[in-house]
Amino acid sequence: MPLCFIEPQDAIRVVAESIGREARRQLVGEVVRAWVDEIPERELERHYAQAIAELDEHDLSMLAAWHASLEVGTPIANREFLVGAFHSLGDNRREALKIAAGFKGEEAFDAGVAEEQALQTVLPTLSRERAMILANECLELYLWDRLGSDN
Repeated sequence: MPLCFIEPQDAIRVVAESIGREARRQLVGEVVRAWVDEIPERELERHYAQAIAELDEHDLSMLAAWHASLEVGTPIANREFLVGAFHSLGDNRREALKIAAGFKGEEAFDAGVAEEQALQTVLPTLSRERAMILANECLELYLWDRLGSDN
C-alpha cells in the first residue's frame, strides 16, 4: 500500500479549498494568528503600524476600545496614538497585532481576496513546527465543517 506524504502548508491549502465559507473565515484567522506568533519581537511594531495603516475608522475605534480595556491610558482612535501606545502594551503587543491584522483580514475576506493572499503570504514564513500545529487545527475545522456546522 503506497503512502502519500504532504507538507503541512500544502495540507492547509487543501483543507482551505475543501471547506465552506465560515470555516474558511476561521482558517484565515488561524493562519493570521500563527503568523503573528512567528514574528520576531523586533518586528512587531512595524507590522502593527502596517496593519493599522489599512484600518477604517470603525476598526480603529474598536482597537482603541480594546486598548482601554487594558487600562494603559486613555486611548484615542487614531493611527498615531495607537502606534505610539504599542510599547505600553507590554505582553499584550502580540494580541494587539492579532486584533489589528484580524480586522484587516476580515475586510479582505469580505472582498474575496483574503484566503488566497493570506495563504500565499503567510504559509511560507511559518516554521515547520508551527505549520504542523496549524495543519492539525485545520483538520479540526474540516471535521467541524463536514460534520454539520451551519455553513
